[in-house]
Amino acid sequence: MILLTATVVGTAIGVSRMADSGPGTQEPSGVDIQSAGDAASDPPVILPGRPGEPAEVRPGSDVVIDPPQYNAVDTWYVQMMIPHHDQAVRMASLAAGRTDNPAVVAFADRIRAGQSAELDVLRGWLQDRGLPAGTHDHATMPGMQTSEAIRRLAAARDGEFDRRFVEMMSAHHQGAIDMSTRVLQAGSDLAVEELATAIAAEQAVEVDRMRDMIAS
Repeated sequence: MILLTATVVGTAIGVSRMADSGPGTQEPSGVDIQSAGDAASDPPVILPGRPGEPAEVRPGSDVVIDPPQYNAVDTWYVQMMIPHHDQAVRMASLAAGRTDNPAVVAFADRIRAGQSAELDVLRGWLQDRGLPAGTHDHATMPGMQTSEAIRRLAAARDGEFDRRFVEMMSAHHQGAIDMSTRVLQAGSDLAVEELATAIAAEQAVEVDRMRDMIAS
């Protein structure tokens, strides 16, 4: 039995499909796909050889996909970042109609669009692994704002709204940065690592921009 990572199998299957795609395509030299396919009922899989060595075709039954590796910290991060992002989106949605500051409105729109897209990625990660949304105490997450603080933000207008929004969102962003730093230190899933790296970098830049909006 041959163990392959998802990346290698994806490449192998892609090459195999290209070989079967019809006129105008070419099979890799030295590879007899038909004979491999006759060896088993499963579709053949092309295994890339080492540099300078030919590829090898094996029956699909000989290949086992190594499942993605993740640990408890990865799961904790994704489960917690979903309500964290959800609160940021709700806070950003309050800007419309509460402030005439175009910089604050535009910034809130970017937060809402960016974090809404990341929410889809986070939820998809859990769904792909058959994991629940999580039952942790969201109030203890770094940067999460209280219901009372959200209520006061919703009641604020103009300059007061701008000040509260920047203060609350800056603290909220810092919490996401802290959470991302933790998973980068202790997690093991590559997809989570890439997302956490992007979140930490983007939100650090956004904190600086929010400070500039109030200072100007």
